[in-house]
Formats: sequence, structure tokens, C-alpha cells
Amino acid sequence: MSKTNKGNFFEDFRLGQVIVHATPRTVTVGDVALYTALYGSRFAVQSSDAFAQSIGYSRSPVDDLLVFHIVFGKTVPEVSLNAVANLGYADCRFLAPVYPGDTLSSSSEVIGLKENSSGQTGVVYVRSRGVNQRGAVVLEYVRWVMVRKRNENAPAPAEVVPQLPRALAPDQLGDACPIIESRKYDVALSGSPHRWGDYLPGERIDHVDGMTVEEAEHMLATRLYQNTAKVHFNQYTEGQGRFGRRLIYGGHVISLARALSFNGLGNAFHIAAINGGRHVSPLFAGLTVFAWTEVLERAEIHGRSDVGALRLRTIATKDQPTAAHPLKQGENYDPSVILDLDYWALMPR
Repeated sequence: MSKTNKGNFFEDFRLGQVIVHATPRTVTVGDVALYTALYGSRFAVQSSDAFAQSIGYSRSPVDDLLVFHIVFGKTVPEVSLNAVANLGYADCRFLAPVYPGDTLSSSSEVIGLKENSSGQTGVVYVRSRGVNQRGAVVLEYVRWVMVRKRNENAPAPAEVVPQLPRALAPDQLGDACPIIESRKYDVALSGSPHRWGDYLPGERIDHVDGMTVEEAEHMLATRLYQNTAKVHFNQYTEGQGRFGRRLIYGGHVISLARALSFNGLGNAFHIAAINGGRHVSPLFAGLTVFAWTEVLERAEIHGRSDVGALRLRTIATKDQPTAAHPLKQGENYDPSVILDLDYWALMPR
């Protein structure tokens, strides 16, 4: 019996299967600093203990997407080590704040399987959960991933595609954000004068800035999350593959777009939920990422007058500035689009 892990192939997954992932990860201030160095995120609540404490946090929480990537990274060896591509996300909720010193663990349940018509790959749907050292769920989400088959002649499983919500309802938001003192939220220090009531559905925001991705950066980021997916690291094998080079982890694009969104959404300090996300096309080192956002909805959160929720659709592009808000050409995405992300963010009222 081999002592090395070659990962699961499509035919290894079973509906209802529950996978406990190794290894628990204690989040440190070093992780937070490196995350900032990689993306340059400037949201005040995640940047300053003093700012966070002034509005009601015990200290500065860990960036929501760093939590997401760490929980996600734990799932890779069992779920997507042999993936062709990570296809999308849905029904993602941030359920408790995470602070430096907290330890995160992950588990996943297989909730859907669908073999592709080629017979060479299939799509696996999993619901993954991240818990802290006290057993509290801090994050829960669904993702679907295209996984290679070990044996193309292996019989296809019964097709099950889960029904997922198009968007989370506003009354499902806010668990990971304590009641804040919004009157003490200093907009001079936060870097933006615009609060929840200043945004209107239909408004489009060009985030202006671009960020070029370097080969070492995206590999360093993926290693930070202990994400072992082969397509991100091994040029020896990827040089002989479909693209001839390493793919950039899709989560790297999400974090770049989120960091760029500060210019225009500087007070959207907390991602409460991700309704859906699609990696439209691959990104490679040497290309420059730009982003723009459309405000889809503005919603009150029941029982809370301190914060409100904005449903946002952020579009990231490669080598294409976004003043013209590129998205679709007819029924198809503009060739420059790499990410289409629908999420809820909280803002002070």
C-alpha cells in the first residue's frame, strides 16, 4: 500500500461522504502581515486594533478572505488535488469573527456529482465548513470543482446536482459582525466618507487601480493557505499541459479584486456572505488585474441600526482597465473578464 497521497479522482467520491481535512491551522499576526503584503488591503477594521476596538470589536479581526482561503486550502488534498478547475462558489456565510490566535479546521460533505460528457472528468459539489478551536462554525460554503477520472471506463455515478440559493437573504447576514458603535466609526481614518446610505442599486464603481501579478507572488500566496493543488506550482508538468504554464489560484484573483475595491468601497469593511462566484477564465503571471463593482441591492438587517448590507457584483479583468465596465459581449463574457463575484458586504449606517 502506498504511503503517499495521490488525491481523490472523480470516481472516488460518494454522495453523502464526509471528509475531515488535515491539518488544523493557528492563524497568526504573521499570516495577517503576509496577506497584507500580497494584496495591499487597506480596510481600517482589519488594519488597526485601535480602530476596531473603538467601534466594538475586541481587536482587529482577520480579513474575511484570509479565513476563506485557509479553510479552503485545507480541503484541497482530498477534494481538488486532481482538479482541472475550480468552477464556482455559492451559499457562503461568514458566521463568526476570527482573531489571531484562533485555530481553524475544515471538513467537507459531498452533496453532488455529475460526470462530464467527455467521460474524462466530472464535477464534484461539496459543502465545506471551517470551525475554530471551540467548535464554533466560522465559515460555511458550497463549491463545485471539475476533477479528473483515474479510469475513463469507471461507471458514472447517478447524477445529483444540488439546488443552491441565488442569493442569501439579508436576515441571514451579520453573525460575524458584533454590534458596532457606528457613530464612532471615523470616516477620516477609514479613508472614505461614504456610508451605507450613500450607495444606490444600479450604481457602478470603477475601482481605477490595477495590480500586476508576479509568478512568485501567486505561488507564495497559495502556499500561505497550504493549498497543494498541482496546477499552481509544478511548471514541469503544467508546461506539458493545456496552457503550458501554471494557473493562478482563483482565490488569489478574489483577494486582488477585493483589495482594489477599497477605492470606492472603503467602508465595506466586512464580507458577510458570498452568493455566487465564477472564475470565467484563467489568469497567468505577468497580467494586470483591474476591477469594477455594481451595487445590486441595498438592504437593512433586521434588528440592526448600526450597519446595513450592500449586495455587490464585482467583476475582475485581465489587462483591461474598467472605466467602461466590461462584462458581456452578447451572451458571452468579454474576453478580458476573469471573475464574476456576487456578495454581501456590511457598511456602517
